[in-house]
Amino acid sequence: MKTPIWLAMVCLTASLPTQAEIFKPIELKDQELATLRGRYVMPGRIISFGVVMTSTWENAKGEVIGARSSMQIQQSTIKPQFYVSMIDEKPTSSTSTRSQDTSTNTSPGTGTVTGGNGLNSTQGVTQVVRAAGDNNTAYNNVDINVAKANQTPATQPPGQALDPGSTLTGSNGAGSLSISSTGTGVQLNIVANNNQGSAMQRLGQGGLMQNTTLLGSTNQVRNLTSFNVVLRDSAQAAGSYNGNLDQLKGLRTSGF
Repeated sequence: MKTPIWLAMVCLTASLPTQAEIFKPIELKDQELATLRGRYVMPGRIISFGVVMTSTWENAKGEVIGARSSMQIQQSTIKPQFYVSMIDEKPTSSTSTRSQDTSTNTSPGTGTVTGGNGLNSTQGVTQVVRAAGDNNTAYNNVDINVAKANQTPATQPPGQALDPGSTLTGSNGAGSLSISSTGTGVQLNIVANNNQGSAMQRLGQGGLMQNTTLLGSTNQVRNLTSFNVVLRDSAQAAGSYNGNLDQLKGLRTSGF
């Protein structure tokens, strides 16, 4: 009478290694993970999507040059469009005093940075700071902000439109700036005066590049990008989910 019980226990014990193998975690390759990323949200949930890119360069005298490029897509948006606001600031009393404390701050940059050709072929988010000077500050940052609301957020004054294929430029005592929109995305370039260095920020082709090269001293550089998504907080009726995201499809022609 006990033989069937012992036989069942032996069979169960023998099957345990097999069960363990079935539930053993399997490591996935990057190519496989790329196909598993979440890609969709119900259209009725997204009421606003925006991108803000800001690049600034402040030299030892306190002069600042830069630009803010922004795009916001809402339900009423007909065509995705980047807008640019130039940044041109004169030195304040505090920054003027700071530059006088160190006489070498205003000297031409003598640093040398070599290499870096591979940076043009990177994918995803790339953040680079290369420094060959003293007392510099460089900051690269990417933010993804997701908020909930029941109505479309208020928009800020857009600035000057950046049409595809166009380039906007500016300059002051700190350096020269260019913002261009091509089939590969949007790019901001700053070349500092007095051989102090350069900064670049590029968004497009599924990637983001933030690159700063410092050849002089006592410079402050910022490359900032934020992605802002607003989701509808209240639930909607089933019939309201027939909306679509045609506005976002327009980004494909711009290289995003």
